[in-house]
This record gives sequence, structure tokens and C-alpha cells, in this order.
Amino acid sequence: MPRIFVALLASLYLFFPSSAAAHDIPNDVIVQAFVRSQGNRLHLLVRVPLKAMRDINFPERGPGYLDLRRVGDVLPGAATLWIADFIEVFEGDSRLSKPQILATRISLPSDRSFASYEDALAHMAGPPLSNDTSVYWDQTMIDVLFEFPIQSEQSRFSIHPALARLGLRVVTVLRFLPASGGVRAFEFIGDPGLVRLDPQWHQAALRFVDLGFFHILDGTDHLLFLLCLVIPFRRLGALIPVVTAFTIAHSITLIASAYNLAPNFLWFPPLIETLIAISIVYMALENIAGDSTLQRRWMMAFGFGLVHGFGFSFALRESLQFAGAHLLTSLLSFNVGVELGQLVVLIVLIPVLQLFFRYAVAERMGTIILSALVAHTSWHWMLDRARVLGQFRFEWPVLTAALLATAFRWLIVLLFSGGMLWFLQQTFQRCVERGRMTFFGKFRIGVGSMARSVLSGGYREGGRGP
Repeated sequence: MPRIFVALLASLYLFFPSSAAAHDIPNDVIVQAFVRSQGNRLHLLVRVPLKAMRDINFPERGPGYLDLRRVGDVLPGAATLWIADFIEVFEGDSRLSKPQILATRISLPSDRSFASYEDALAHMAGPPLSNDTSVYWDQTMIDVLFEFPIQSEQSRFSIHPALARLGLRVVTVLRFLPASGGVRAFEFIGDPGLVRLDPQWHQAALRFVDLGFFHILDGTDHLLFLLCLVIPFRRLGALIPVVTAFTIAHSITLIASAYNLAPNFLWFPPLIETLIAISIVYMALENIAGDSTLQRRWMMAFGFGLVHGFGFSFALRESLQFAGAHLLTSLLSFNVGVELGQLVVLIVLIPVLQLFFRYAVAERMGTIILSALVAHTSWHWMLDRARVLGQFRFEWPVLTAALLATAFRWLIVLLFSGGMLWFLQQTFQRCVERGRMTFFGKFRIGVGSMARSVLSGGYREGGRGP
């Protein structure tokens, strides 16, 4: 009977809803922070939901209200344990010492003082909440003002906010106010690693080369498109004009999109994703049909490269916040990383295809099989993305001055793209003609030397030679 009774209680505990524990890990946590250097001090203002600070018994009164009279003694220790111990700040390459806590405050979620640095600083210096305020502890925010000693306010600062342990999904909104003026905003999820608040050009370049390299390796659709380009032409020399055309094309739309020239309609990203899938289907079907020529292939690579450039820009959009004042350098570095990734893929892919067509299956049959597999995969992508695109409502935009200005900018981009396409076509034709002339010139020289040798040999055989 005791065992049956215990089993019954356990069943009731499992199958009936119960209230969550007060110190459970919160699902979503939003952290707001300001960083500003002034004189020989650097201030870090942080606002964190109090419910993210677990394993701390905050004093309560009455039916679970936060005791604001006694909570002030607990807040510095909580701020050190959950914030200061997991934030590293660097001046140049030197890590700053542990910060000093200048002030702590309990705030209500309705408080809007963290809209700007000046308002937040004034809030920290103002009076705290009244002790008579009745609020539960997990419905409040903790505001902390940290101070770091620095050498100069003109130094370059970096920060590593490892605050991912505050919740299951932590979003940090950080605003940096450099001594030169202005505001630079950052937003990242989880632990972003070391964030350079004012990077030098080579630091931004290295970061974006790395982003571009791993983006092309992680992008399955871009890799399948590259595979379709490579299958008919498995020589690096023949692939140079194709890859160059693709590179120039996606660089044009990537840079244009980064400078806010891309349409900002909600349906535009799913449209681009659908067009990327269509480009892979088309290239795969062209391989199956077997009518791909080198000149046709690089022109198609240029056209579809304009579409893929927008796809790159969507992936790069969240990372441009780490470019600092070096936007163009970061974009070009991202392109360099993409090209390095493509080069690595080509170096691996070309020998693998050569071995596959030599020892596994005949070249024509292997081309059809591989292209059919790619077409099957991209066909399903196209249908799924088109279904998502169909959920958006298309409306004709209102004719305004801003719309006309955007249309004029895109007309310039299209004219520039057409000029680049014409330049590439003329260059390609000159290279082909020069190669033919070189070939025929060598052939003519060879034939002439052969004829002279034959004639001279016959002349000697006739007895008239010396």
C-alpha cells in the first residue's frame, strides 16, 4: 500500500501542471549596454533582467514582492557574479583590469531611460525606486554602471561579452560611443566572441575574409551551382572566365545591396532565394541537354551571379556591424574570402570528377547522373521557396521621389553590369582570337620549316647541293 500511494503521488506530479520554479533558466533575455570612453575612464552601462540572475536569494516582503529597502546590499554581488565576471574589455591588445561598480539600480520594465547613453547615465545618478513600490522580483531590471581605468580615450577598444549563460537565448544590444563622436550599434545572439568596437582596416579585412571563406563552404545552394558550372569544364584554365564572370557579377549586387540600393520589400529575399534555386535547376538541365559551350556558360554565370550576390548580401547583413568605418574594405574582403573558398572547392572537385569519370562511369553518363541529382534537389528547393514567396502580397509601390531615386540608382547599376558584361565578352573574344592566331602562326611556321627542310633535302639528293 505505501508503494502504491507513492506511485499515485508521482503520477499526479507528472501529469498535472505545476508552476515553474522561481529560479529556472529564462527562455529569452535581452541585454542592453553602452560603452563610452571619457578621459582616463571607460564606462560600461548594462541593463539585465533580474530573473536572469539565478541562485541568488533576493529579499522579499509580503506576498513575494521585492524588498527594495534591502535589495541594494545584494545587487553589487549579483552584478559581479553574473555580469562583470563574464565581460572582458581590451584597450588595444591589453586586457583591462576588473571594473569598479559605481552604481546599481532596480528599474521597472516600463522604464525607457536606456534609449540613450545620456538618459541612462542620468537615471543611474537619480533617485532609486520608492521602497513602497510593489513589484515581483522576476519582473524588474538591474542597471549597473561599471568603470574601467584606461590609458587614453582615443585608444581602440574591444569587448567580449560572454553573457550567453544568462538565458537559453540571449540577445545583446550594445552601443559604442567613441570619443570622436557618433554611435555604433551592435546586436548579436549568444556569445559573439571578441567584438572590436573600432577595428582597424586589416582587422576588419581578416574578419570578413574568414566570413566569406566559410560562408561559401557552408552554402549548399552555392556549392551545387558551382558544381554545375564545373562538370562540363574540368580544367582550371577553362573555368577561369566562368568563375571570373560569376565573381564580378555577385560583387556588383553585393556592394549595391550593402549600400542600401537593394529593394526593401518583404517579398524580395524569398524571391532571390527562389531565383537561386531556379538558377541551379537551369544549369543542371543545361548539363543534361549537353548544349553548354564555354562562351554561353560564362555569360550565364554572369547573369546568375547577379542573383547570387543578393543571396550573399542577406547572409552578410548582420555581420556588417563589425566592419566599423571600413565598409568597402569589408565587402571586398568578404569577396576575397568567397573566391578563396571557391578556389578550394575547385581544387578538390576537379580531380574528384576526373577520377569519377575515368574509373567509375563514362563522362556523358556521369554528367547526366550528377546533374540529375542536383536538378532533383534544387527542384524541391524551388517549389518550397516558391510556396513561401506565394504567401507575400505584391503591391505596386507608390510613385515618390525616393522611389524614382532608387530606380535611377538601379539603372546605373544595370548599365554598369551591362558594361562589365560587354567588356568581359570583348576580352574573351580577343583571348580566343589571339589563341587561334598563335596556334595558326605556330602551325604556319612549323609547316614552313618542314617544307624548307624537305626542299633542302631534295635539293641535296638531286646532286645539286654543295
